[in-house]
Amino acid sequence: MSSETFDFEAFKRAASSVEVAGKMGGMPVIRVDETELFRAASFLKERQRYTMLLEITAVDWLTSPKPPSTRFETLYLFRHEDFARTVALKVAVHDPEQGVDSLTPLFLSADWLEREVYDQYGIVFKNHPCLKRILNHLQFEGYPLRKDYPIDRRHLCTETQDMMDELGPLIETEGYDLANDNLMVLNLGPSHPASHGTIRTIVALDGERIVAGASEIGYLHRGFEKSCETHTYNQIIPYTDRLNYCSALMNNIAFAKTVEEMLDIQLPDRAIFIRVVLAELSRIIDHLVCLAAGLLDMGAQTNYWYLFNPRNDAYDFLSKLTGARLTNSFMRIGGMTHDLYEGWREDLDDVLKKVRQGIDETLRMVAKNRIFNERVQEISPVSAEDAVSWGFTGPNLRASGVPYDLRFADPYYYYDTFDFDMVVGSVGDTHDRMMVRFEEMLQSIRIIEQAVERMPQGPVNVDDRAVTLPPKEEVYNTIEGTMNQFKLIFEGVKVPAGEYYGAFEAANGELGFYIVSDGSGTPYKVKVRAPSFLHMQAYPKIIVDYQVADAIMTLGSLNIIAGEMDR
Repeated sequence: MSSETFDFEAFKRAASSVEVAGKMGGMPVIRVDETELFRAASFLKERQRYTMLLEITAVDWLTSPKPPSTRFETLYLFRHEDFARTVALKVAVHDPEQGVDSLTPLFLSADWLEREVYDQYGIVFKNHPCLKRILNHLQFEGYPLRKDYPIDRRHLCTETQDMMDELGPLIETEGYDLANDNLMVLNLGPSHPASHGTIRTIVALDGERIVAGASEIGYLHRGFEKSCETHTYNQIIPYTDRLNYCSALMNNIAFAKTVEEMLDIQLPDRAIFIRVVLAELSRIIDHLVCLAAGLLDMGAQTNYWYLFNPRNDAYDFLSKLTGARLTNSFMRIGGMTHDLYEGWREDLDDVLKKVRQGIDETLRMVAKNRIFNERVQEISPVSAEDAVSWGFTGPNLRASGVPYDLRFADPYYYYDTFDFDMVVGSVGDTHDRMMVRFEEMLQSIRIIEQAVERMPQGPVNVDDRAVTLPPKEEVYNTIEGTMNQFKLIFEGVKVPAGEYYGAFEAANGELGFYIVSDGSGTPYKVKVRAPSFLHMQAYPKIIVDYQVADAIMTLGSLNIIAGEMDR
């Protein structure tokens, strides 16, 4: 992302206790005093038009070889309304219990982002409307991402939370009295076929109309980011499969790409084109799952099979290529495990043909179907302004009429040389969110066909023995090859010390990895910017005033994947 036009002098006049703290890739990093955080964020949003709060996280520098002045720092990533510029704010936290100001009055996305930092690090956000745990259960003791947290500690959860501390105030805000207005409180999930994962949404109903709602996640939480701190970079790749498991290879590619940018290495062209093909095929698979399940939610079972059967064929192709059907773990830092197999092109052509047929058959049945359109049009619309404030990215943001796609805004892997269109909706309702995905699959097919035609011969891994494993004949026949493999397996790829944020246009939106390296083969910290996490926090708000059946369709159109949201 470009940072050339960031006006630091104007920013300094608005918040005097600031200093330039270097760059994170091409992104300027500004250090702000904790007393001026809110003023600085307000200036960024109102005066410099950094209207999207992309991410909030924290770092515990307790065991760092070069710690800053305070043990804890919070980090904020802001994106400009032109989507071409990003800036990071760093705040030294002197007392976690005293904490820093909440940004919830400025950005809708700040709610859950701040709750996550509080849950994992114990940093308080003053004036937050409902600061409580979000990923770990309420009986959990301590803060797991602190460096001194005892990793072998166990916490049993024996009590459920009734969620009325969140739902009650929302009911009152809508002008209702739970005791006297004959409202029904209903749980949607977490164990329900229409909840699209282990997600619980508690709603208050006036008849069939939803008056208020609140969502609880954390049922799947498995500590991805903590696990990254004890594994080498290549050992982390199989964990990324389990983020968005509907498009596992995209997570592989996004993580590997971020680490490769930190290493400043350039992949061979063949590896790049193979990654483009697999990424776009994964996007198709992800959208097929979303749309097939969404249509099944309204009873359209025939359409489900039109879309789900081609997905099966795509998985047959991936299984033949990678040896695994769902969670592929095919990428490596610096390339991938091996090249394409003989006959891959014919198999891929057959998959794309069947995908196109499935899309055509489905659209013939639903595009002008009165029942379908009445179920999805003008249901849970999200305005462009709200979508940006919620931190929406990907198809959900573009459905609201915001033309932002990383493949256009910050092209990588030769995307600026492919002929394809950005798909943008207008209303941001359930209909637009679904139809954007239909059209995006057709655009992905265009990209794949061009990539296949342009794919060169050559290696699929960088020729750097500090990054990629040596050939097996060297390992088996030379002491140098044996030692090279041993060191890479046990010590990992050594990534230069520093901080970096890498972003990738995944199927659900911007999948980002913020990585802190201490120079070893194991990351000091990894933070996932998961698009579903930000989309999910908007869900209980955008279903208000709609019916229960509408809420199910809305959830399906958002395409919440619990694995990436509740990592």
